[in-house]
Amino acid sequence: MTKFFTVEEANALLPRIRALIEDIFGVRQQAMTMRPDILPVLEKAANNGGSHKTGELFEIFKDFETLIAELQGLGCELKGLEQGLVDFPAIINGRQVYLCWQYNEPKVAFWHDIDAGFAGRQPL
Repeated sequence: MTKFFTVEEANALLPRIRALIEDIFGVRQQAMTMRPDILPVLEKAANNGGSHKTGELFEIFKDFETLIAELQGLGCELKGLEQGLVDFPAIINGRQVYLCWQYNEPKVAFWHDIDAGFAGRQPL
């Protein structure tokens, strides 16, 4: 069942959302840092069973999944990993929409139609 947020409820969650996004950024950076080392290992692992590096990458993926699950458990959706875009389902004027927040914005101040995405953001 979808949770619908008021602007006040979404803004009240922002301290936790910011922290989760920062952690997600950190895990993503760990994976990107390992990329030059891990690609050759993954190619070899396809033929002979893996290595310590693939185990490290697996742990990073588990951390990433845990953070995403926590974010989703709050009732919101990560829409853009690189930009830190988060949508909160809401009802405005009787229609289902998304309240839209981007990392580093001080508060939730935009919304968009379900099918409009970031390009359709409008001020509240």
